[in-house]
Amino acid sequence: MANSENLGTKKKSLVEIVLIVVALTYLSLVIYIPTINVFVQAFHKGIGPFISNLSEPNFLFAARLTLILALIAVPVNTAFGLSAAWALTRKNFPGRAFILSVIDLPFSISPVVAGLMIVLLYGRNGWFGAWLIENDVKIIFALPGMILATAFVSIPFVAREVIPILDELGKDQEEAAATLGANGFQIFWRVTLPNIRWGLLYGVLLTNARAMGEFGAVSVVSGNIASETQSLPLFIEDAYKQYQTEAAFSAAVILALLALVTLVLKEVLESKTGNSRKASH
Repeated sequence: MANSENLGTKKKSLVEIVLIVVALTYLSLVIYIPTINVFVQAFHKGIGPFISNLSEPNFLFAARLTLILALIAVPVNTAFGLSAAWALTRKNFPGRAFILSVIDLPFSISPVVAGLMIVLLYGRNGWFGAWLIENDVKIIFALPGMILATAFVSIPFVAREVIPILDELGKDQEEAAATLGANGFQIFWRVTLPNIRWGLLYGVLLTNARAMGEFGAVSVVSGNIASETQSLPLFIEDAYKQYQTEAAFSAAVILALLALVTLVLKEVLESKTGNSRKASH
């Protein structure tokens, strides 16, 4: 009997080892080795050329434009996500499930298709194209179109992080505050926001990461014009196609560092979110 138990334990251990090796091998091929290669290619000639590549006008413009896109899209989607989360968890109305599905739409639609949708609406031959041309308003191949594309792909994150927390909290604390005479703003600021702050920050973090790293939708609506409508991901692709590999990898390092920072903050905020949910129970 003991021998059969030992044999079963050894088989279980062997299976666990095989699964771990498979997982590590897959992650190495898909994530670890490519990431290391980006840093190796960016620094293989030393720190001097790397700094020089980051001071090029085209890179600086792309970095600045990427920052502008994030600074506009993130606050807009944060405000929308909070409003949508509050309405969906605090109000019962027809079409609630449909709105949830619409919020999740960017998860299921290819970013390239999203960009094409924007072109079909605001392009020269789009639904609103004639009116835009008559009024000299440029959306496609300009900053407004890039903002629309960035905002679209990063819509769901805040709402999807805040909705479960508000569902778990319920309405008791907010109703108690209202009974004591607090107005809507006071209830939100002093009751709701402290309870959802970590989930909200987590959603904002993910929104920012998606906004700064978006390629497909922005590529379709921007035209990828250097020093005009070229964000950082588009700059990397264009530089690599032009055989400016060092510039491409140097810019890729910046996005990789952003991803690493996002990953660290994500772990911190996930632990905070988990602790706050346990405390609420």
